[in-house]
Amino acid sequence: MTTEELEQIAESVRLANSKHDHEINVCMGTGCLSQHSDKLKDALTSAVDAQGKKVLVRRTGCMGLCAAGPLVLVDPEEILYQHVHAADAEKIASSLDREPVAELQCNLREHFDEQVHIVLENSGHIDPEKIDDYIAHDGYNALLKALTEMTPKDVIQQITDSGLRGRGGGGYPTGLKWSTVAKAAGEMKFVICNGDEGDPGAFMDRSVLESDPQRVIEGMVIGGYAVGASKGFIYVRAEYPLAVSRLTTALREARRHGLLGNNICNTPFNFDVEIRLGAGAFVCGEETALIASIEGKRGTPKPRPPYPASSGLFGKPTLINNVETFANIAPIIRKGGKWFASIGSERSKGTKVFALTGKITNSGLVEVPMGISLRQIVEGIGGGVPDGHTFKAVQTGGPSGGCIPAELLDIGVSYDALVKIGSIMGSGGMIVMDDTSCMVNVARFFIEFCMTESCGKCIPCRAGTAQMFTLLTRICTGTGTMDDLALLEDLCSTVKEASLCGLGQTAPNPILSTLKYFHNEYIEHIVNKRCPAGVCNMESIQSEIPSEVTA
Repeated sequence: MTTEELEQIAESVRLANSKHDHEINVCMGTGCLSQHSDKLKDALTSAVDAQGKKVLVRRTGCMGLCAAGPLVLVDPEEILYQHVHAADAEKIASSLDREPVAELQCNLREHFDEQVHIVLENSGHIDPEKIDDYIAHDGYNALLKALTEMTPKDVIQQITDSGLRGRGGGGYPTGLKWSTVAKAAGEMKFVICNGDEGDPGAFMDRSVLESDPQRVIEGMVIGGYAVGASKGFIYVRAEYPLAVSRLTTALREARRHGLLGNNICNTPFNFDVEIRLGAGAFVCGEETALIASIEGKRGTPKPRPPYPASSGLFGKPTLINNVETFANIAPIIRKGGKWFASIGSERSKGTKVFALTGKITNSGLVEVPMGISLRQIVEGIGGGVPDGHTFKAVQTGGPSGGCIPAELLDIGVSYDALVKIGSIMGSGGMIVMDDTSCMVNVARFFIEFCMTESCGKCIPCRAGTAQMFTLLTRICTGTGTMDDLALLEDLCSTVKEASLCGLGQTAPNPILSTLKYFHNEYIEHIVNKRCPAGVCNMESIQSEIPSEVTA
């Protein structure tokens, strides 16, 4: 594949598309597919054909506004329709070149003005199963540029200049990680894409893999060239069948075009990628556990050092980044590290993709510049809390994150700022809670998840999370004491300091943050035997409490 061949493919796609008067893009991500958007696409195709119109009906990935799906985007007018079903196909087809179908029109797009799309720039505009669509949107130009115009050191320098930090949760500088693997001794090296996204309420990586799989593959190949690797693995959950299917198609298409395999783009560089399916263990999101799983072993973490950068998969130097990190690589190489570094905040560059869920009006996938305030995300993009309720907290960072109260909504979203207030960035889950949520019960829910998902290898995590869950259950059912609360705080410190891997080390965060910002709710449960939100069932013991205590 040469520059001329890439341009020929891109031009042929543009020429074919120009023969159509309109493009109708139908979201066929998991959310919209669950509401039969595949049947909607078929109905739209039949409707435009029956009316003799020159219209391209295209399958696309996630468009972001998941709560409003199935979604249909009509170009070039950029008319967005929501809650569309097969029965609406003829109305949409008839409206082309006329007034839009008013009752279907989505008026939520103004809430998305704060977004900056880098990772999601193609979502909703390309067919994820057609590599030519990706190439027509500058796909693989970055790879060709890296292989023919840049040395591996040049590539790493651009990634370093960009200030990109790992989007998997740890926030480790990507350029530094790549540099370490590149310098590691050994003829055989590996690249791993971590797609083991298991946080409750998180679907960022899944959506990227479903919507734009070639972008992730291109980032991996560039990473392989930069660090001197010849083999890559994408570790993705078996619970993501659509992502696996589209990745399989994307890999086959990339090989067919000479963009994977031997002598990529007519250069001496060889690199290929395989898919490995995870069985759903949350702990396999931790890189050493993930490596063990790929090797066919039980997915449990190992003490570090040695780090995977020097001794990873099969004992060889290994580069591990998550889906979103690799999805940022191609645009950085195309536009330069300084361009990427101009977006975001001082120590957190670029954008971040969040899965905005919970008690929020506009749930879905958003991509925003680092440094944007939580208020802009929750109230601006998310449309605030619905049904007349009031905002109470937002939980970031998955089950290992913290719950952030209303008084801190104006904080800018960055790695350091979130850690400072007792939470973490995590991979990008963001769950909004309103005044109907009991924060003690929320902490109990997340610690139960961590307890269940603990691999059991180290005692602090295995036994500590179980004991924390028991104490929180006592408090939620009205049988807890102030001594239980003191013990809970001590346990949080022990588990945080003594656990082997990140799962145990961050598991106490929901408890610590709710103790800090919602301490009064713990006291209400313990002293007054009362759940302020009315969530915890204490009826069985209320009759046993003297009236002077409950008064």
